Amino acid sequence: MALSDVEVLVVDDEPAQLEVLSQRLAAWGCGVSTAGDAPAAQAILARSRPDLVLTDVVLPGVSGIDLLRQFKERDASLPVILMTAHANIDAAVEAMKAGASDFLTKPIDAGVLRAQIEAVAADRKNREGARELDAALDQAPDGGLIGESTAMRDVRRQLELLASSDASAILSGESGTGKEVAARSVHRLSKRSAAQFIAVNAAAIPDGLIESEIFGHERGAFTGAATARPGCFELADRGTLLLDEIAEMPLALQPKLLRVLEEGRARRLGASRETEFDVRVIAATNRDPMEAVQSGRLRHDLLYRLNVFAVTLPPLRERIGDLPLLVRHFIRVFTVKHGRAVEGIRDSAIDCLMAWHWPGNVRELRNAIERAVVLARQPWIEVSHLPPHLTTRTPARPFELPPETSLADAERLIISTVLERTGNNKAEAARRLGLDVKTIRNKLRLWGREP
Repeated sequence: MALSDVEVLVVDDEPAQLEVLSQRLAAWGCGVSTAGDAPAAQAILARSRPDLVLTDVVLPGVSGIDLLRQFKERDASLPVILMTAHANIDAAVEAMKAGASDFLTKPIDAGVLRAQIEAVAADRKNREGARELDAALDQAPDGGLIGESTAMRDVRRQLELLASSDASAILSGESGTGKEVAARSVHRLSKRSAAQFIAVNAAAIPDGLIESEIFGHERGAFTGAATARPGCFELADRGTLLLDEIAEMPLALQPKLLRVLEEGRARRLGASRETEFDVRVIAATNRDPMEAVQSGRLRHDLLYRLNVFAVTLPPLRERIGDLPLLVRHFIRVFTVKHGRAVEGIRDSAIDCLMAWHWPGNVRELRNAIERAVVLARQPWIEVSHLPPHLTTRTPARPFELPPETSLADAERLIISTVLERTGNNKAEAARRLGLDVKTIRNKLRLWGREP
């Protein structure tokens, strides 16, 4: 924002000082209003709102600090700079406690004053940008699927069409692109919205428990089954069931799942009869579904049963123009969650975020903004509040194995290195290495790096 967009109110009972400051500010392109005392300044504030107030400490009738307090009672966000010919530490401390933006000594240093006005201009630009993003967020058709890029508009259209039917679907996309958010959006927009939305992550459940998790079990069905427990299909009756990371489901379980999907009935482990249900199933995977079939991770008949409707969520790097809107959304969320007063983010910090390639996609961005909101002790998120890996551009180190490395040590080094380069994102590391997420987890447990 140019300085010509900044309106400054100057309050001083010395006509010569008013003239000097007015001419300097006008030469910089600022709009200038002047007042010789507190009542005149209050009258100006009653009919207009300047972007900055410069006021002398010594005024007739009311001190500049008292005037500052009056200004702050009227508008706490109004920047006020106090000026004095007789600076002392106690006065400066009192002024800052009252909410002064700065405390300048006469004669005013032109460079310092201009820097203050440029900061005000930057803050005003950031506030206007935040208001524009807030307006766009408020008008978003679905608060969970944020973005105005062509890719996201297309995704929203597909999900709205999917929600209008009762068809099964597969949502694909890299880890962190928002597949569960998309599935919840379909549920919320569908006729099933009044019933339960249940999400099950096949990659996060041990193989020995996943059948019980999906189909349920009766008391005594296996060791430790002290009580009966419904499966996810029963819990989602008349609602929506998300089977996340479907390509990580054990192959032995996939035929049973296919039968349940086709017949609409399931038998709990240890039960003698089947239970009927009415569930809309959405599957999700961070792999290409056809590649998962070709590699033997997913049965082709199960894919065809689920793949009535397919939606691919784009990675964040392919819709980077949506990043400012996503950032604003997360700032709104986390200022409430953590009780902060963050108004927005500096352009320099946005530029830094836009330059990153986001291997963890929207999830990684969400975590970065939550961290920044927690660290920020001021209205604006600065570059210094962002995670170090976003602000320090170091080229990726070439990966070399030491001579005579054993196969086991090589495996450990490779997995550890890829995990480090993906920010410990196991799903992304598994994708890059062509492994199952469970394989990564099992290796880490073996090496004592995961409970």
